[in-house]
Amino acid sequence: MGMIDLLLGLANDMLFAAIPAIGFALVFNVPQNALKYCAIGGALGHGSRFLMMHYGVPIEWATFFAATLVGLVGVKWSHRFLAHPKVFTVAALIPMVPGVFAFKAMIALVEINHLGYTPELLSSCLENFLKAMFIITGLAVGLAVPGLLFYRRKPIV
Repeated sequence: MGMIDLLLGLANDMLFAAIPAIGFALVFNVPQNALKYCAIGGALGHGSRFLMMHYGVPIEWATFFAATLVGLVGVKWSHRFLAHPKVFTVAALIPMVPGVFAFKAMIALVEINHLGYTPELLSSCLENFLKAMFIITGLAVGLAVPGLLFYRRKPIV
């Protein structure tokens, strides 16, 4: 993959991640002046995950690091604009929710129920379910890391 293809893929990924981030920000009643930051956060998070996965980082770890990046930027913006960090971060993380993996796990589970047990269906169900759960865990822990670092009442050491 050439550098031009990588940059075009990154721009495409970031653009199409910003759209649902704005949509979910509207659903969560984010103030209108914060919508652009939700879009930037969604694009930044999904784009950084795209780059990490391109360079060989597994999707679970890439999601964790991208969520941490979005959380750090959200904390910075919250100090700058005097708002809660969740205003900027929650909607920005929504595009990274692993809907495809969860859907494939549920389809395999329904097929096991309908067609009967086969090792392939069980393997598909467990693989996709575990991948979805690890990605969700990466999102949750990555979003929590900046709060644990910046809002501690006691020093780390």
